[in-house]
Amino acid sequence: MPIGETSRRTGWSPRMLRYLEQEGLVVPARSEAGYRRYGIRELNQLNALADLRARFDVELAELEFALRLRREPALRGAVETWLAGTTVPAADQTSPAWVEWEQRKHERLLATDAA
Repeated sequence: MPIGETSRRTGWSPRMLRYLEQEGLVVPARSEAGYRRYGIRELNQLNALADLRARFDVELAELEFALRLRREPALRGAVETWLAGTTVPAADQTSPAWVEWEQRKHERLLATDAA
């Protein structure tokens, strides 16, 4: 369905639908002429997004960051490092504990990618 009909059915304005697409949160297919075509998947995503924001008080910027974490393994690793309370040592200061931590991190990343 076109953007106008999608807007009426979901409550998201056409402008916001364009923004969500730009940020990669909900990306509709395009017709041969380049018009946005929202299907059942996108409608479900839009409804779930509205519910997620209402139930958990989540901002779009937070969801955009969560999407980046999923798409960028290096960023995800850096955030995991920060959450673990460790710092990244200089290249000439690699300790055995750091090597072990890096190995565990990569094992977790590989396990996540395999799932």
